[in-house]
Amino acid sequence: MKLIVSDVKKNFGAKEVLKGINFEFEKGSIYGLLGRNGAGKTTFFNALNKDIDVDDGKFYIQENNIKRDLTIDDIGYVISVPTVPEFLTGREFLKFFIDINKEKIKNLKSIDEYFDFMKIDVEDRDKLLKDYSHGMKNKMQMLINIIANPNVLLLDEPLTSLDVVVAEEMKEMLREIKQDHIIIFSTHIMDLAVSLCDEIVILSHGVLEKVDKNNLDDKEVKTKIIEALKEEEYHD
Repeated sequence: MKLIVSDVKKNFGAKEVLKGINFEFEKGSIYGLLGRNGAGKTTFFNALNKDIDVDDGKFYIQENNIKRDLTIDDIGYVISVPTVPEFLTGREFLKFFIDINKEKIKNLKSIDEYFDFMKIDVEDRDKLLKDYSHGMKNKMQMLINIIANPNVLLLDEPLTSLDVVVAEEMKEMLREIKQDHIIIFSTHIMDLAVSLCDEIVILSHGVLEKVDKNNLDDKEVKTKIIEALKEEEYHD
């Protein structure tokens, strides 16, 4: 399966943010999306998620040589600041989500199996979400997206403010599920992108450019990324 980005353009007034992006993302890889502040990473995610309309171009899903338009059901979107219904317990939240989406959910598991998968302790499962830590709320936001099982999973700075243990748990979980999804991971932490992601993609001057990691060690990859980002700063 592939996510195909075909000549996607987006302007805000006179500012060209996405300048005819052409790119293919493939299932089974975690893509690290890097770019300077204001480069358009969030705009790109919002366009994929259909929160904003593009000025030109299309997004497609291709599977078994059949290409179709990307739909909202293809997308899961995890933002850096989790939003959960704090008046519900963790268990109530999952039950509610499953109940309203049960016709779409494949290979439905029990609620406790989902909690086990996300490493949420038994004593926390019936607590109100308002009493969850930031990391636990983030886990719940990630969990409902995993239950929905989207083709494309967009992760916008999901690990930035998590403690070391939770961040490592989330990274291991992403590695575990990547074979079934196209995962695009936006982050400003270069070390995280290099260590976690299979592919590195730079959003620079409104287009996507892949950084080839083959035959390079981590230091060389980081050098190439910095050079690409400095080039954008110079042209700006």
